[in-house]
This record gives sequence, structure tokens and C-alpha cells, in this order.
Amino acid sequence: MKSAVRAGLEEMPAAPGRRERLGLFSATILVVANMVGTGIFTTSGFIIQELGNPWVMLGCWAVGGLFALTGALCYGELGALFPRVGGEYVFLRESFGELPAFLSGWVSLLVGFSAPIAAASMAFAVYFLAGWGGGQELGWVWKVQGVALLTLSPVTLLASGVILAFSLLHSHSLFLGSRVQNALTLFKIALVTALVILGLGWGRGSLSHFSPAPRLEAFFSGEFAVSLVFITFAYSGWNAAAYMGGEIHRPSRNIPLALLSGTVLVTVMYLLLNLTFIYGLSSREMSGVLAVGEKATQALFGVRISRIFSGAIALSLLSLISGLIMTGPRIYQAMAQDRLFFNSISKLKSQSATPGNAIRLQAGLALFMVLTASFENLLVFMGFTLSLFSLLAVAGLMVLKRKDPAQDLHYKTWGYPFTPILFILGNLWIILFSIINRPAVCLTGLAAILSGAVFFFYFKQRPGRNAL
Repeated sequence: MKSAVRAGLEEMPAAPGRRERLGLFSATILVVANMVGTGIFTTSGFIIQELGNPWVMLGCWAVGGLFALTGALCYGELGALFPRVGGEYVFLRESFGELPAFLSGWVSLLVGFSAPIAAASMAFAVYFLAGWGGGQELGWVWKVQGVALLTLSPVTLLASGVILAFSLLHSHSLFLGSRVQNALTLFKIALVTALVILGLGWGRGSLSHFSPAPRLEAFFSGEFAVSLVFITFAYSGWNAAAYMGGEIHRPSRNIPLALLSGTVLVTVMYLLLNLTFIYGLSSREMSGVLAVGEKATQALFGVRISRIFSGAIALSLLSLISGLIMTGPRIYQAMAQDRLFFNSISKLKSQSATPGNAIRLQAGLALFMVLTASFENLLVFMGFTLSLFSLLAVAGLMVLKRKDPAQDLHYKTWGYPFTPILFILGNLWIILFSIINRPAVCLTGLAAILSGAVFFFYFKQRPGRNAL
């Protein structure tokens, strides 16, 4: 591939009729929206249970942020090089070919977007109904030989309604969807800022919760590496702007800036929020707690104020749901445009030029997961599979730069080649310890990837008969 071709791709216009584009602010907000979700409010309790020391936990969050930042630095150049919708699918197609690209898109459809949409929607429903006096335990479950196949309850019905509402919103237009997305994410940032300032400044916490001092070997243990898998889930979304490609104004400039600024902002927010959790709860009180945000606010402010924050946390999850619904369909659209998916998924709505069919496909899968609760198994191996394909995408950057080192781009990866090497080694460390400590999880992830290979060869062999 020649530099001239890449230069042409760099400022390639959006698809015909696609007049609406995201600016730098909206692209950065999209990154923040995709990153800050259920992970930060649910994983710290399990991480402290694994590590046993608050400083080691903070170190783990810092290392996770560093990995995300190195990934963002590399994806910035990939986004500038290939400013088209699809993100990792496009990057892997250009560096390693169609099969790895399709598998990344397949995993994104199942694990990267549909499952988190289902999980975040159900988390919102649980928090929302709890704030209004409960009702989660009501409902009807269809079981076959003791296995629940369908669940209809206030939680699943409310979660389904949220998915449908935001899918319709983002199918309507990019302009309206991005404005709602910006408002929800600014509310989320304000919530985290208020929780940190009020918690550290006026909360009923204790500095004794930060004892004892950590031991150096704890930072190189298997438990530390496994904890990074959970933190990878919490940081996932740092590459969100890269999926929008040509739908971002001046993509070769704004994609790298959005990825970097969004990732740095979220890393700072995560560290400050975990400091607040530790200030409010001792390691023993935090250990193994799922709703660690709710318990920390109770300890810091009392039950009455904590209910306000719990309700606000529930509303903040809408930003995550909205961001995922906006981002994911661009991958399936790119796959379909290459005739590696159903033809109808590549079609855009005539007036708004949004990928309406791709949005509906993703919504259908998320609804299925909500009603069957099958998303829980997918979330277990989410961090493992997503780390694998992010690693491959960054490795692909090194392959591309070796083929054509004279790229004429506005942005090039800072600290190259050390930045991608650090990202690759860090993710290899996570994957290795995941295989050692969670072999069943890795086998499940491998099965999901192999199932995608079957579909790839189906679409590859029947290019003229893959229309719905």
C-alpha cells in the first residue's frame, strides 16, 4: 500500500448524503461515555478482594489507565490513517486481512457491544426500580428442566424499553443522538466530580483505610494480572471515536485528539473515584461488594443522601447505553459494505444516513440477552477477547509502518515503537494469566471466535446470496 493511497484515505469524505458529523467535543464525549459505565461502580470490590491492599488496587487502576492510554496513542494513528467507520475491523483488514478483521467484528457484535448494552440496561433498571421502592423480584420465568429460558419482569421490561428507545433515537439522526449523548455524558462527569469533591471534602471517611503500605511483589503477582482483566472491562471504550471514522469532522486530526483527551480524563476520574471509595470504606468493608458505589456513598453521606447518588448513578448509565448503541453498528456496517455480512446491514437511512438496519440488529441481540439473561456468560470472557483483538490491531500498526514508514499524517504515535510494544506486552501479560487462572473463560472466548470463522467462510463463499 502506497503513501499516496493512504493520503487519499486520510481525508476521504463521508458516504453520500452523510452531512452530519461529530466535532472534537462530541467525539471526546463519546469516548468518555463508552468508558465510564458499570465497571467503575461494580468492579473495585472484587479487585480489592483479589489484591487485599488499597494501594495495590489503586496501582492496578493506574496501570489499566496506562495501557488504555498507550492503546489510544496507537489507535490515534490508525484512525488518522483509515478514517472510515468500523474501527478495529478496518484496521485489521488493512494489516492482516479479512479473516482476523471479520472475527474482530463478530466478537464486537456478540461481546463488545450487544452484551454490555444488555448488562448496562438491566443495571439501570435495577437501580431505577430500587429508587422507586423495589419491584425487581416480581415477574414470570419460563424454565425448561430447571434452566431459565425467558424472564419477564419489571427489570427486563424496563431494560428492553431503554434499549428500544435509544436505538430509535440513534437511528433517527446522528445530530439528535449526539446531542442527547453529550447531555447525558456531561451529567455523568458532573456526578463523578460531585461525588469526589463532596466525598473527600465532607464525607464521613477515614484515612486509616489507606493502610497498610503495599509490598512491591504484589504488583507483579498473578492476582494483579487477573485484576487487570476486570479493569480492562472498566476501561473498554477508550477506542470509541475510532469506530466512527469519517462521521467525525476532520478525522485525521480529531480522532487522535478525542482518543487521547477522553482516555486521560477518564483515567483521572477513575483514580479519584477509587480514592473516594477507599476513603469511605475499609478493604474489608469493600471486599466482594458488587454495588461498591452505593455502599461507599452510604458510608460517606448516610442512607438518605446515598439514595440520591444511587439514582444519579442509574441515570448516568443511560450515557453508556447510548454510547454503545451509537458506536457498535458502524462495525457491522463496514463488514456488510465489504460483503462479509448481510447486505441489508450496509444500507443507510435515506434522510439521516444512519445505519438503521445495523442498529436494529444490535438492538435485537441485546433484547434477546436481556430476556434470556444469557449476557452474563458473555461478560465473563469479554475482557479476554477484547484485549486479544486490541493487541492485534496495535500489532497491525507496526506491520503497516514497516511496510510504508514514510506516512504523511498530521498525527503519529507518540513514543513509537515503545508505546505499541508496551501495549502489546501488557495485554499479553493479561491474556497469559487469564489462561492460567481462568482456563474455562478463555475456552469460552475461543469458542465464540471459532463460531465467527464458520460465518466468515459462509459469507466468503456465497457473496451473491447473503441478502436478508
